Amino acid sequence: MADFRVRVSTEAFGAGTRDKVSVSIVGTREESPPMPLDNLGKEFTADAEEDFQVTLPKDVGQVLLLRVHKAPPARPLLRSLTPDAWFCRWFQLTPPQGGPLLFPCYQWLEGAGSLVLQEGTAKVSRADHHPLLQQQRQEELQARQKMYQWKAYNPGWPHCLDKRTVKDLDLNIKYSTAKNANFYLQAGSAFAEMKIKGLLNRKGLWRSLNEMKRIFNFRKTPAAEHAFEHWQEDAFFASQFLNGLNPVLIHRCHYLPKNFPVTDAMVASVLGPGTSLQAELEKGSLFLVDHSILSGIHTNVINGKPQFSAAPMTLLYQSPGCGPLLPLAIQLSQSPGPNSPIFLPSDDKWDWLLAKTWVRNAEFSFHEALTHLLHSHLLSEVFTLATLRQLPHCHPLFKSTGIGIEGFSELIQRNMKQLHYSLLCLPEDIRTRGVEDIPGYYYRDDGMQIWGAVERFVSEIIGIYYPSNESVQDDRELQAWVREIFSKGFLNQESSGIPSSLETREALVQYVTMVIFNCSAKHAAVSAGQFDSCAWMPNLPPSMQLPPPTSKGLATREGFIATLPPVNATCDVIIALWLLSKEPGDRRPLGTYPDEHFTEEAPRRSITAFQSHLAQISRAIQERNRGLVLPYTYLDPPLIENSVSI
Repeated sequence: MADFRVRVSTEAFGAGTRDKVSVSIVGTREESPPMPLDNLGKEFTADAEEDFQVTLPKDVGQVLLLRVHKAPPARPLLRSLTPDAWFCRWFQLTPPQGGPLLFPCYQWLEGAGSLVLQEGTAKVSRADHHPLLQQQRQEELQARQKMYQWKAYNPGWPHCLDKRTVKDLDLNIKYSTAKNANFYLQAGSAFAEMKIKGLLNRKGLWRSLNEMKRIFNFRKTPAAEHAFEHWQEDAFFASQFLNGLNPVLIHRCHYLPKNFPVTDAMVASVLGPGTSLQAELEKGSLFLVDHSILSGIHTNVINGKPQFSAAPMTLLYQSPGCGPLLPLAIQLSQSPGPNSPIFLPSDDKWDWLLAKTWVRNAEFSFHEALTHLLHSHLLSEVFTLATLRQLPHCHPLFKSTGIGIEGFSELIQRNMKQLHYSLLCLPEDIRTRGVEDIPGYYYRDDGMQIWGAVERFVSEIIGIYYPSNESVQDDRELQAWVREIFSKGFLNQESSGIPSSLETREALVQYVTMVIFNCSAKHAAVSAGQFDSCAWMPNLPPSMQLPPPTSKGLATREGFIATLPPVNATCDVIIALWLLSKEPGDRRPLGTYPDEHFTEEAPRRSITAFQSHLAQISRAIQERNRGLVLPYTYLDPPLIENSVSI
């Protein structure tokens, strides 16, 4: 007979249970019978650690696994009064001889059933030599693959989790109770405020730009107020391609597209004397933003009225020294000609402002469908689902870790055919777009620092568990994870450049860095500023009610307002983007791991070093921001969520 001490930690806020819990200890010789964890009084209280002593009738040998059993209490009254779900943080098992063994859990146990836990040392599959441990890895993955299955939501989209509604999700992948309550409270208060103001259900046009201030006062931020004050200025318009909600499309222009026939005479007033377009192209001071993917896209119907879209091209000029980036010319279609004029800063005020506003509408459509939904949510779901299905809890990578619906779907299908691995790897993306040295590009500057910190952290973790390239190639769970992301997320498209297998430690480091960066920092950069950009709606109109202009000299204030979205549509989008920009509580900043899956000293040291590196980056960002008229805060590490959380 052997006495073991068992210590159990329960999560806070509604995570306790009155159900009966017992454990079986699985050893190299045999498995013990279930042993109740039962003290006098109430056990498994929220935010508590409790100690128990159990006696094994026989020596089970070296401990391999801990099997946890949960069953409802015997008395019917307790069964009816108490929710049965229990969130267990961990079990600590102390044998008669030797040190304590920690079994991380960090998951909900619902209803009656059993859960098998492995001691917390992270191991790749080749490191678990005992047949029982190998069998447990396989059974864990088989159970998760049965629970989390794929489905094709739309043709040409990345595959996603096969569930109909949020209610069908199990507790382990749902919002916490506190987070869920905060989200719906925020949504309710926002809709109520708009309804009281008489705006929520009003389908007509805005009466004036001044009237739009009623919705602008809804929830103001310093960045939103800056947009309101400067939205008509060319320098602010251009700066949003660098540090706004879609800072990923601008690229250096080495030659003018044939379908964008800008001439020297058109841009002389901005370039000034003694230079030309060709000279500036050779100097590398011209940049292009091309929304060609929007050409001919299906548009929505709002309040019974068809909406309109444009596929503009915008030419920008980086003025000498540290001067501002400025727009040179805008064409609102991909087909030049008499009905597609090139708009210029020297045009009539309303012509030029309307052209810039069409570009901002294109930015909204591109951003929401592709940069935000596809790249930051749908692909992140692929990474997450493949992780749940292919990596057991003990694996070290598991531990690290206006156009309407039809138009959105069409855009995603188009972009999936163009999407390349280099776009998801920030250093390669910056090089490919040729924007390494454009000044004032804080998304690039801060993003590169964070990419570097994540890469260093990942490299240290990979170095602990993968001593050679061969160890990467031989990890069948890792290779299944990569293969499933390639097939379900990128639809087996070799043209995407996404690897279907990994051959070296270097490739593995880049791949894991890409996953972490896109699910945390990249999402923060393109999500947190949504409300800041759209709170003053003319700066980022979600839809346009009149077609793009086909000639100059006809735009007026009244026509400009008539082109903008109606009142109720404005309210709906601004409320939605406010909610999507606001973390509803239960925050976990990048580098914060309250679920302590790693138990070894080496990865813990790496986590501490990663946190220190992020803190250093944060201090540098905050110091720089003190000197900026409009601080760039979206990639300040304490403001970045560890994952796509909203």
